[in-house]
Amino acid sequence: MRHQLKPLFDRVVIKELEPDRVRHSGLVVPAGTNEPPPQHGIVLAVGPGIDWWQPAGVEMPVRPGDHVVFPASAGAWVEVDEERLLVCRVAELLGVLEEIQIGTTADAA
Repeated sequence: MRHQLKPLFDRVVIKELEPDRVRHSGLVVPAGTNEPPPQHGIVLAVGPGIDWWQPAGVEMPVRPGDHVVFPASAGAWVEVDEERLLVCRVAELLGVLEEIQIGTTADAA
């Protein structure tokens, strides 16, 4: 049997990708810094966006499939079916990585 972790409130479940200092996104964290590099991952699941003190809820700015960047200190790591996943509040995320088109002939016109 396989399990799926369903986040509560304003939390997201993230699978970490590429734990290196040089990322495909171009993000480089210099060696010799005392601070751990930001992590890059893919959102697997998103909570409903409500907190116990705000029944009206909040709109979640990410959705499953988004590639996100988060600090090494974010959230809590859990293991589900031998897969290491991060559960953190959406406010802990640093941003969403989006692909952009550069150098197309339409841009030159």
